[in-house]
Amino acid sequence: MKKLLLFSSCALLFFSSCKQGIKSTDTSVDSLAVKAINDSSLTQYLSVIAADSLEGRKPFTNGETKTINYLKTQFEKLGLQPGNGDSFFQEVPMVEIKSVPEDKMVLKGKTASLTLNYLTDFVAGTRRVQDEVSMSNSPLVFAGYGIVAPEYGWNDYANLDVKGKTVVVLINDPGFADSTLFKGKNMTYYGRWTYKFEEAARQGATGIIIVHDTEPAAYPWTVVRSGWSKSKLTLQSEDNGMNRTVVEGWITLDKAKQLFAMDGKSFDELALSARKKGFKAVDLNITTSLKVKNTIKKSVTYNVLAKIPGDKRKDEAIIYSAHWDHLGVGEKIQGDSIYNGAVDNATGVASLFEIASAFKKLPKTPGRTILFISYTAEEQGLLGSEYYAKHPAFPLAKTVANINMDMMGIAGKTKDIVVYGFGQSELEDYAVAAAKKQGRVIVPDPVPSSGLYYRSDHFNLAKVGVPSLFTGSGVDNIKNGRAWGLKQVADFTKFRYHSPQDNFDAKTWDLSGIIEDVRMLFDMGYRISNEDSYPKWKNGSEFKAIREKK
Repeated sequence: MKKLLLFSSCALLFFSSCKQGIKSTDTSVDSLAVKAINDSSLTQYLSVIAADSLEGRKPFTNGETKTINYLKTQFEKLGLQPGNGDSFFQEVPMVEIKSVPEDKMVLKGKTASLTLNYLTDFVAGTRRVQDEVSMSNSPLVFAGYGIVAPEYGWNDYANLDVKGKTVVVLINDPGFADSTLFKGKNMTYYGRWTYKFEEAARQGATGIIIVHDTEPAAYPWTVVRSGWSKSKLTLQSEDNGMNRTVVEGWITLDKAKQLFAMDGKSFDELALSARKKGFKAVDLNITTSLKVKNTIKKSVTYNVLAKIPGDKRKDEAIIYSAHWDHLGVGEKIQGDSIYNGAVDNATGVASLFEIASAFKKLPKTPGRTILFISYTAEEQGLLGSEYYAKHPAFPLAKTVANINMDMMGIAGKTKDIVVYGFGQSELEDYAVAAAKKQGRVIVPDPVPSSGLYYRSDHFNLAKVGVPSLFTGSGVDNIKNGRAWGLKQVADFTKFRYHSPQDNFDAKTWDLSGIIEDVRMLFDMGYRISNEDSYPKWKNGSEFKAIREKK
């Protein structure tokens, strides 16, 4: 549930490529290298990575074994070296928990009760590594957005003791509804569901229920249902997840409104009050009980790393990343139960190979090391990249930049290319310069409230200070225009995202847009690889101070 490419018809904005601190080095890209990025090889990679034989590429399955061995083989064929010491693999210890809650969750008020049906009305699970967890007669408390953000003068948990209680919170952050709060429509990490679960645990709550709302969440209930109907992974921890709440879950908006009405309260009115500073949590005078049974498996999954050592500064690395995992085999939809993840993210992995091929075709080895990482368990909460950030193959202070590829466009060439989280780092200026060579423009995220900068693997590198870029395909289609491009994205979001219908179709996919995007990203990395300076975070970025401490 980390991302959806939802776009609006905002005006195109062109950003100047002037930049302080970048040397005007000759970085003309070799034509043979550029031509190595082509639709023929891309098609071959996609046809394998998104095939049914890889069983949806879920960690801890036969599909994982097939996938990572294929990645290793392709990197070797391209002439790359192991990226993790003498190995192409980095072990990532995880625990898989298949949580199955009771079919019904009963909410009891003073004079009424409400029964919720599993998957239709609610989902729930746990990160506690126990065969069974339960909460009994836990009082529900509406805690607004469930945010504690001192820098914004915000504390939804002020003077609130939630021990033994279950907090009900809204998705996103207050800026979604009020542009004067937080970063306005630019969602912060405080708006992410992962943060809300983390904060509830820090506060000592027994449970947490997020109210789903399609627009601020940026994905429909079907995505929540799909993700929570399967087993989930988390990194192994010494306390076996006992620092987390007993139960984590979601509830549909309609049922949330019914829940609030049980005690004579208006959901809409309380949601409105939650958007104001000084909001005080509200006791809903309702209790709930729930038992969750778990099937547990501890094992390791793998990040795949390959490199091209630099010839001058081989101790400095530029990372290109793309997660290899998807959702495996799950609930059958339209007769298909294999979640192939062709767009999400076979396109990104295939693009890694294309860029690696381009670098190998250069007449001269790049000055800095180019490190290719295909992460595991992105779909489980960016877990592979989280582990790598804590156990990097290159020191973080020597990691120059991270360029991430996730969900590449399949509708042809565009006049634009999107940079998520625009304004974060000087990598955007490199992107502007590379796009200009193609006669294209860089635009910021048209739907910043979806918070896509915080929803893919580069975010974990950003959190530890590494300047990180995440781009998305444009929508101003050269052949068919912006309205048509927007419709393609909307159709994918509605009918194929995180479903078994995200399949590769060589007959209908137009790969020319991916080729343009990948060539642009290669151009950027090639330029950075031959410079002496490091790209920096821009003033105002929350990651700037982290980098400057290293």
